[in-house]
Amino acid sequence: MRLPSRPAVIAALAIVALSSCGTGAPAGGADVTLVIAANSISGGKNAESADWIKRWVIPGFERTHHDVKVLFQPSGVDDEQYKTMIALDLKSKAGADIIDLDGIWVGEFAQAGYIKPLVEVGGPAVDSWEGWSQIPQAVQGLGVFDGKKYGLPQGTDGRVLFYNKTLFKKAGLPDPWQPTNWEEILTAGARLKAAGVPNPIQINAGTAMGEATTMQGVLPLLAAAGSEIYADGKWTGATRAMKDVLGFYQRLYTSGLSDPKLQQEAKGRDKSFAQFAAGKIGILAESDYFWRSVIEPKTGVAPMADRDSAVGYAEIPAENPGGAIRGQDFASMSGGAVRVLNPFSKNPRLAWELLAFMHSAAATKSQLAGQARISSRGDVNSEVLTADPMLKYIADKVLPITAYRPGLAVYPQVSVALQEATAAIVSGKSADEAATTYQTELEGLVGGADHVTG
Repeated sequence: MRLPSRPAVIAALAIVALSSCGTGAPAGGADVTLVIAANSISGGKNAESADWIKRWVIPGFERTHHDVKVLFQPSGVDDEQYKTMIALDLKSKAGADIIDLDGIWVGEFAQAGYIKPLVEVGGPAVDSWEGWSQIPQAVQGLGVFDGKKYGLPQGTDGRVLFYNKTLFKKAGLPDPWQPTNWEEILTAGARLKAAGVPNPIQINAGTAMGEATTMQGVLPLLAAAGSEIYADGKWTGATRAMKDVLGFYQRLYTSGLSDPKLQQEAKGRDKSFAQFAAGKIGILAESDYFWRSVIEPKTGVAPMADRDSAVGYAEIPAENPGGAIRGQDFASMSGGAVRVLNPFSKNPRLAWELLAFMHSAAATKSQLAGQARISSRGDVNSEVLTADPMLKYIADKVLPITAYRPGLAVYPQVSVALQEATAAIVSGKSADEAATTYQTELEGLVGGADHVTG
């Protein structure tokens, strides 16, 4: 990572850094000061998180640790600015004791030596923490790099296939619907097309959709074909699984089951949301964000008054049963943030106690503030999601089988290469042609053929 000078960044951000790893002047006679850093700020970006830290976490922890003073270092800036600031702090062996990171940064920070595995910093208490048994192994993967746990996952999400029950009934398709392979998705699309549905299947493609193409389309399908984009130190190139993914896209467009123009428009994703809400799309691949924020009946950006009765959801099936990653029948992808320990903290054991407290069941439930949102903890999800069957479905069925993007610096460029491969399919290229071009581009991005499986 090429970073600007520290003075320039601090001046640009207009942030007063607390950069002595919890050694600021203790208040009220406390012997130790711990600092929490997050890209959230009251009245601004991620305000709910900032308010929770100040109003619940800090007083709650200080009540049971009378010799500890906890401070909060807020930010409310662009994610890349926040990332740069945190990287500068850690590079100079400074910064807060507990730090919020996007899960996709974990590998990059680990490779740079900016963060260490939790157990190396927090000690043996890390491995015996009660919370591990409540976080599905797949969800723990958000904070894992090279098999080691670097961070505790916060909330997460999952990808599924949403479908319009009214259109399914018109096409003579079953409800509930759960395809067991890709062929059954295509068959449903053909039935919807025959019933006059304008856009039978919407799975994001192309560069205009940006990361939504990669996360809602390519990577879930790749996992369903039995592969991940990065595994065992190598990137996935033009493998059988990748060619099968691109071949699936090719069948969508050569069969007229997807609208190519929608993938090429600047606001194509937003238009797909509006079209689904208007009953013009039969099947749409998205995350639970689509359910809780897009088609939410009262406050959604494309509200559906009859969402609860008109919209169904199904897991993304393996290409063939048992053919997904880990031998699964279904696959998904997830994203989210983690909290890590600063390896240069002067009070690492206490910092772990604070981090564990922030991820306890009580703290997690408190942060939700009565909202139905998916947390990383199964015990909390079981309690707070009972009123929302869709989110409970994600927590119970999807999170245990999910996967995550690799947290490496080159990933965003690899993602663009994947988007370009699907764009080539949309414009009429064959799967083999798109895969060959992708392989060449990938090798140039990641340092040559030795770093690519294909």
